[in-house]
Amino acid sequence: MPFTVVRFNLVDPRATPESLSERYRAALAMAAYADGHGVDTVQTEEHHGVANNWLPSPFAFAGAVFGATERITVTVSAIIGPLHDPLRLAEDIAVLDLLSGGRLVTVAGIGYRPEEYEERGVDWGRRGKLQDLLLETLLTAWTGEPFTYRGRTVRVTPRPFTRPRPLLLVGGSSRAAARRAARLGLPFFPSAHLPELEAYYRERCAEYGTEGWTMMPSEVTPLLHLSEDPDRTWAEYGEHFLHEARTYASWQSKDIRSAVRSAATTVAELRAEGVYRVVTPEECLTLCLESLVLHPLCGGMPVEEGWRSVRLFCDGVLPRLPERG
Repeated sequence: MPFTVVRFNLVDPRATPESLSERYRAALAMAAYADGHGVDTVQTEEHHGVANNWLPSPFAFAGAVFGATERITVTVSAIIGPLHDPLRLAEDIAVLDLLSGGRLVTVAGIGYRPEEYEERGVDWGRRGKLQDLLLETLLTAWTGEPFTYRGRTVRVTPRPFTRPRPLLLVGGSSRAAARRAARLGLPFFPSAHLPELEAYYRERCAEYGTEGWTMMPSEVTPLLHLSEDPDRTWAEYGEHFLHEARTYASWQSKDIRSAVRSAATTVAELRAEGVYRVVTPEECLTLCLESLVLHPLCGGMPVEEGWRSVRLFCDGVLPRLPERG
């Protein structure tokens, strides 16, 4: 049975405060609908200072999703770890973990946009050391016991709901990220299908005497939109998919590896490439993917079109998946 995901980054390049408020509230309603139909997780992420309004506050959004749902998890994939105050982040995650009854999954990466660091006054060259400090602080803080932090004694309360700690993974596509995860005994979340990096992570776990596991994207992990008429959807809304694909591609250097990297420059190229796919419910059932990732509000997609995609996925696909109905 495929793992099912509904992704929200709330991008809208032409948004007004009023339209963006509508988009946020629609995303919460879609999350509740997905929750009621058995979707496994809502996925969201973090970027700052982006002209198209990319979501900057994934934990605030996660808290709203938890308030609107009962069983679905929220995967924040990923936070930009060095941009966060470690003590405050430990508190925020603990509160969300308690609020949700353990439904929060946090992937901590270091990001790949130097301008985000510059905007926050954080030294890009120290990002590795700052990430180490963040992760080490979280693991210690969640014990609820006093500890030394930057030369002073601190204590973080309340303790989280989940034992021994909320689900925290280290994200990235580098050996440094894999080593960091292995050293700390944390699970590893490669940003693409990188079996050689997974093997390196396991070797480092053996070296450090830690235990861990990987949550790695499959070799093919397209972003999906459901439609009864894919030709019409590409013709009417293809620019929304292309906007997100081009924005994301513009941020990535040759050293960054991603499961959803696109090289397309036109809607036709994007459709042929297959990173973004518009499929009917029947086509979706034949994809034979490990994960089905629905992206209903991609690139400023009109809310009503996003709802059509969500309903087709939840009503026309989920009940017909193996072991579902």
